[in-house]
Amino acid sequence: MYQLMEEGSSYGANSTDKNVSMDQRDKQLRVKLCSRSCHAEQILQTLNAYRQDGIFTDVVLVMDGQEFPCHRATLSANSAYFRAMFAGGLKEGDQGTVRLQKISAHSMSLVLDYMYGGHVAIQEDNVEGLLELSSLLQIPKLKDACAAYLEAQLHPCNCLGIMRFADSFSIPSLAKKSKRLVLEGFVEVSHHEEFLELDAAELGLCLASERLAVPKEEAVFEAVMRWVRHNVASRKGTLKDLLAQVRLPLLDPVYFLEKVEMDELIQESKDCIPLLQEARKYYILGMEVSSPRSRPRRFMELAEMIVVIGGCDKKGILKLPFVDLFHPERKEWKPLSGMPGCTKSEFAACTLKNDVYISGGHISSRDVWLLSSQLNVWIKVACLQKGRWRHRMASLHGKVLLFTCTALGCFRWIYAVGGYDGFYRLASVECYDPFSNSWKAVAPLLEAVSSAAIVSCLNKLYVIGGAMDDGANTEKVQCYDPERNNWGLLSPAPFSQRCVSAVALDHLIYVVGGLLSKIFSYDPQNDTWSEVASLPGPLESCGVTVCDGKIYILGGRDENEEGSDKAFTLDPETGIVAPQPPLQRCTSYHGCVTILRHMSR
Repeated sequence: MYQLMEEGSSYGANSTDKNVSMDQRDKQLRVKLCSRSCHAEQILQTLNAYRQDGIFTDVVLVMDGQEFPCHRATLSANSAYFRAMFAGGLKEGDQGTVRLQKISAHSMSLVLDYMYGGHVAIQEDNVEGLLELSSLLQIPKLKDACAAYLEAQLHPCNCLGIMRFADSFSIPSLAKKSKRLVLEGFVEVSHHEEFLELDAAELGLCLASERLAVPKEEAVFEAVMRWVRHNVASRKGTLKDLLAQVRLPLLDPVYFLEKVEMDELIQESKDCIPLLQEARKYYILGMEVSSPRSRPRRFMELAEMIVVIGGCDKKGILKLPFVDLFHPERKEWKPLSGMPGCTKSEFAACTLKNDVYISGGHISSRDVWLLSSQLNVWIKVACLQKGRWRHRMASLHGKVLLFTCTALGCFRWIYAVGGYDGFYRLASVECYDPFSNSWKAVAPLLEAVSSAAIVSCLNKLYVIGGAMDDGANTEKVQCYDPERNNWGLLSPAPFSQRCVSAVALDHLIYVVGGLLSKIFSYDPQNDTWSEVASLPGPLESCGVTVCDGKIYILGGRDENEEGSDKAFTLDPETGIVAPQPPLQRCTSYHGCVTILRHMSR
C-alpha cells in the first residue's frame, strides 16, 4: 500500500507533463504492480497456510492412516495425475476423500511442501521415495531434480543400484550415465557389494559389452569367479556361460595355467573344457585361432593394429621400403622398421604367431624375412626352395604330429602358393615349418596361377581366381586339405580376375580387387557365392585384412593404373562400406596384415 501511494503521489507531481498521456501512466502503474516476483510466492505461502489450517480445502488425501487436507486447484496445477483425476470424470474426482495405496505418507508430505512452496530438501534418505512418487504423480520438475541429485551421487559403490533405479523409472539420461560408470569403472565396481548382487543375465550383459574398460583380461576373470563364489550352490551352473564372455586367450599363459586351469570349480565343470582348449590353441597358434574371444577389448592395453608393408608408389615405378603401423581406434599411423635389404615388389606377406613374414618378390627372389612384433626387427629365415613373385602366403594347420595330438591341437605352418618365376606360372606349393626353420614341397595346384587370392578358412586353403598366362585369367576355386595333402575344385567364382585379395571372417571368405567394384563372399560350408557390397570404384592389388571384426581395404590401383592412398572398411553385419583415414602414401602391391600390439609400444 505504501509503495502504491508513493507511486501515485509521484504521478500526481508530474501530472502537468503533457508528453505523458493518462493511458501510458496507467500502464506504468499496472506493470509495476505485477512485476514483483514475490507476488506468486506470497500467494503460495498463503495457500500453504490455508492447507495447514484446513481453510478452503476441498479434498483430503489419505495414506498410511494419515490425512492431508489439500486444494484441488493446487494439486492439479502441479500434477498431471491429479489433473486427470479431478477433471477426467473419475469417481475419485467427485469424492471429498481420496485414498492412495502404497504411497509413503512421509514422501507425500515432502511432495506437498514442494507443490505449495516450490522447494524441497532432497536427501539420501528421501530421494528414492520422492522419485517414485514424482514419477507416479507425473511431476516432471521434481522427478528431474531427484535424477540430478542421484547423478551427482554416482560412485562405483552405488552405480549398479542407481542404474537399476533409473531403468525402473524410465530415466534414460541417468541410466546411460550410471551404465557408463559401471563399464568404465568395472575393475573398482566389481569389488563392491552391489556387484555381488547382480543376476547372471545382468553380469553377462556387462561382460559382453564392447564398452567394458579393463586394462587386462585377468580383471574380468577374477570378477566372474568372485561373483560365482559369493553363492556357489546357486551360481556354479552359470559358470560356463559367464566364462564364455571372458577372453581367456588374452590371459597371460602362466596366469591361465596357475589360476584358471587349476581352479577347482572350473575343473569340476566339463562344459568349460572347450573354452580351455581354445585358449591353449591360441597360446600355440596365435591370432590364427579365429574367435571373438581372441580379439582385444577396445580399452585394453593390448590392441589389434594393421601393418602395411612396402609396395609400389602412385605410378607403380618406385619400390617403397616403408613399413607402417595403423591403430584403427586412435586413427594413428606409426613407422616400423623398414623392409630389409633391397626393396622389391609383388612379394607375399602373412602372419604367424603374431609375427609378420614376407617372401619372394620381383624378380624371382627366394628370400624370406620375419618381422618380430615384439622387437620390431627383421630376421632372415630359411629361403624358399623356388624363387617366385606374384605368389601368396597363408598360415594353416599342418599335418597333425604324433607328439602334438592333444587338446593343444596341431602346429601352424606357412604355405607359399603359386606365383611366377619370370617365365612360367607356377603350380608348386611350399610349406614352412617354423620349428625346424625349413621349407618342403607339398601337393601342387591343379592349375598354375599367379596373382590369385589365397586364404585359409576352416582348416583348409582356398586359391581363388588368378592369372593363367599374360592374357587369360581363371574363375576356378582350388581347395587344399592339409590332412590329405591334396587339392580339389569347388564352385567357380562369379568373376575371372587376377590381382585379387581375400580374407576370412566368421567362417566366410571375402574377396576384393581384380578391378572389380563389387565385394564378394564365399561360404565354404555351403559352397556358395554372394555379392555383399560395392566399393566407390574398382581396385586391384589392394591390401585387405581383418581388424576389430571389420574388413579393411587399403590402397591398391584404380582403373587408371594409379596407386591409391584411400582406405575403407566393410562391416559384414551391415554390409556398409565406410571411408577411413588415408594411408601415409599412395600404395599398391603391398603387404597388409593384422597383429596384436601393446599400446605402450
